Amino acid sequence: MPSSPKTVTFHPLRLSAPLPGRFNNPFCYEPEAYGRAAASLLQAALRGEAVEGYAIDEAFRRETAQGKMFGVLVAADKETGAVGYLAAYSGQIDGRSDWEGFVPAVFDYLQPDGYFKRHEAEISRINQAIGRLEGDERMKAAQDVIRQLEETRRQTIENYRKEMKTAKARRDERRRMGDLTAEETQRLTRESQFMKAELHRLKMSVSNETALEREYNAFQDDLDHLRRLRRQLSDTLQRWLFSQFIMHGKDGQEADLLAIWAHADTPTDLPPAGSGECCEPKLLQYAFTHGLRPLQMAMFWWGESPKDTVHHHLHFYPACNGKCKPILQFMLGDLLPPDLNLPVSACSTDGGESAAAQQTFETVYSDPFLFVVNKPAGLLSVPGKGRQPSVLTLLRRLRPHAEGLLLAHRLDMDTSGLLLCALTEDMYHAFQDLFLRHRIHKTYIALVRPHADSPLLDGRQRGTVSLPLAPDYLDRPRQRVDRQHGKPAVTDYEVIGRQTDGDGRTLLRLALRPQTGRTHQLRMHCAHAEGLRAPIVGDPLYGDLPAPRMYLHAARLAFVHPLTGRKMEIECPPDF
Repeated sequence: MPSSPKTVTFHPLRLSAPLPGRFNNPFCYEPEAYGRAAASLLQAALRGEAVEGYAIDEAFRRETAQGKMFGVLVAADKETGAVGYLAAYSGQIDGRSDWEGFVPAVFDYLQPDGYFKRHEAEISRINQAIGRLEGDERMKAAQDVIRQLEETRRQTIENYRKEMKTAKARRDERRRMGDLTAEETQRLTRESQFMKAELHRLKMSVSNETALEREYNAFQDDLDHLRRLRRQLSDTLQRWLFSQFIMHGKDGQEADLLAIWAHADTPTDLPPAGSGECCEPKLLQYAFTHGLRPLQMAMFWWGESPKDTVHHHLHFYPACNGKCKPILQFMLGDLLPPDLNLPVSACSTDGGESAAAQQTFETVYSDPFLFVVNKPAGLLSVPGKGRQPSVLTLLRRLRPHAEGLLLAHRLDMDTSGLLLCALTEDMYHAFQDLFLRHRIHKTYIALVRPHADSPLLDGRQRGTVSLPLAPDYLDRPRQRVDRQHGKPAVTDYEVIGRQTDGDGRTLLRLALRPQTGRTHQLRMHCAHAEGLRAPIVGDPLYGDLPAPRMYLHAARLAFVHPLTGRKMEIECPPDF
């Protein structure tokens, strides 16, 4: 294999297990023997153990301890048949893309005297200039003076308008009294004309810019020009950078990121920042340009969980959709399955029953206006993109003549429990109004695995989690914590039980009562580092403990019946 004398990139890997027969789907997988073996060797090197081929120093360990995605690609040399693995990390570590033992970047734009760094420095100088202007204390003081001046002008005109209104009322009253002489009529008319002219003169006088305003406006023009220039230079540099990422496919095809996105089914025509720098494209790029045949791929998180989303140390994760899917579709072609939209739970070999196997549900309550059913885990609430069954489609088969059969709310496919269904459109809108006014109260039961630093282990048996949530547009269907743009999400929790699993791990049973209804709210609030730090057992997106299913169940609904006024309390205990 091509390799410098000092650098080992294609690491040897010896196992007695049979080689994988087909390359695994990087968007939906559980690592098998070779993938796990390669990941274990890399993890040993990250821990500081003596693993040949790596040169990892303290700066590397310090940065990666804060959280980093790593990946391995098991491959075979096309000429010799030798099996080994490649290792990669996302982005850079300590500002470098060339750590020994890891594949290089697809394009290393961090060279000190390179095009990117020179133009980045130019943008940085503009940023600094913008910062100095934005921090100019004299202009800040001028802005305050100008605001006060504008308020004085506004108030002056408003006071004169009031004076005109009062004078007009006096004139109108005098005219109503009658017996006006010709001279008095002319006087009243002249007064009205004078006041209108005086208002015009007043407006003209206050509209004249002062020297301070002229200086401040020129200052703002300079600042706006620099901001536009920064945006133009940043956009140009970003496009240049994308054009330098020349990706290689398995059949020898080449395309840069701009061309890949131009032909991909993506929400935007431009790649997101950081595209091409994830582990998966770096690993495949090296393999396809060095005569290696990919056999198996696996990505894992190392270190602390990110602040905005949930990644667990040593847990394996699929490739992201936003940055990686178009690139990997180009690079891998028919090595990928035709349907890349499988639910995440279908990817786990430890997971439970498929949605197709779950085509029944229990009716817990019904009357002429509504249905309440107990949805099993693995069944969609409403139809998805594929042909999987859902509660709504099954209900419509049972009630084909229902006037307006609609679900009043939804449960995640992996969540079981009570679902409320309206049998008429009027009832549906009544339920929507109740949800909007927070008059429908839900209680969920969850089995969670608290981490060592979880507040649930510090005696906090009940409390409230408040973390605003927003969709992770680069990795749907995941959600993320977004304190700037996210929607409020609030959950009350209470510890109602404690148990130990077969491996001696402490598990807690929680009652969760959401005050809001955001997507994946309970799952995120349980798992997130700023929430309970106790992922739900079996959660395929945010959890770290596999199970036959996700142990989250909607156990109770309480509301006042919109038509009968009867107080409804419907309960259905979980089967775990």
